[in-house]
Amino acid sequence: MAGLSIFGIQGLPEITPGTDLAASIFEAGQASGTPLESGDILVITSKIVSKAEGRIVKLEEVQVSPFARQYAERTEKDPAIVELVLQESRRVVRQVGPIMITETRHGFICANAGIDQSSSGGHGLAVLLPVDPDASCAKVRAALKQRGLDVAVIISDTFGRPWREAQTDIATGRAGMHPVTVNGGGGAPPAPGFGVQAFGPADEVAGAAELVKGNLSRVPAAVVRGLPWERDETATMQSIIRDSERDLFR
Repeated sequence: MAGLSIFGIQGLPEITPGTDLAASIFEAGQASGTPLESGDILVITSKIVSKAEGRIVKLEEVQVSPFARQYAERTEKDPAIVELVLQESRRVVRQVGPIMITETRHGFICANAGIDQSSSGGHGLAVLLPVDPDASCAKVRAALKQRGLDVAVIISDTFGRPWREAQTDIATGRAGMHPVTVNGGGGAPPAPGFGVQAFGPADEVAGAAELVKGNLSRVPAAVVRGLPWERDETATMQSIIRDSERDLFR
């Protein structure tokens, strides 16, 4: 690989429930002079996927349980947000003051079950994670295939990291490419003197794409071009979530 390029898809319209993401991204790429090409990796911000799929909640309409209301008093959080966090989580991993770290129903460990208010599009709204990010990616990939394009699709979201300050984007869904490679090349044997190494190209691509997307840039989709990817139509993001038996920090 001599090099790769990363660029944002400019000119996307405001995303609302029912928006055809594949069509919107395809058309915006054409209009801005950066059309998608087969072999590209398309990285889409989780929030616009959630908006297109109607995963937007009015906080005033949330029915708060007595347990969530009591929990909110201890966490110094909006009771409606606490209720949504609990509904979207398998368990609370850690809670200190208003900070709630939970394991989502997908198996992701993140703050507030990935619920976002800053990009909700209005006051008193919250955006939940997509129900099935892999399926969301597969839908976009299939729609682009109908247009003659063979592209991998990744959904990304911004997560904090244990033992490090600041945040970075990681992959929360994928379609078309395997999210893990061993020794940089599928099932290749280890190089002499090295043990088995597994790399996470889906996460690496998501982080790289964030360099041109950015939370404040209003460019919620980006393309990584020139990076070879291992095609896989069956793998899921579950393959990179560490089993509890192998999780030394659980």
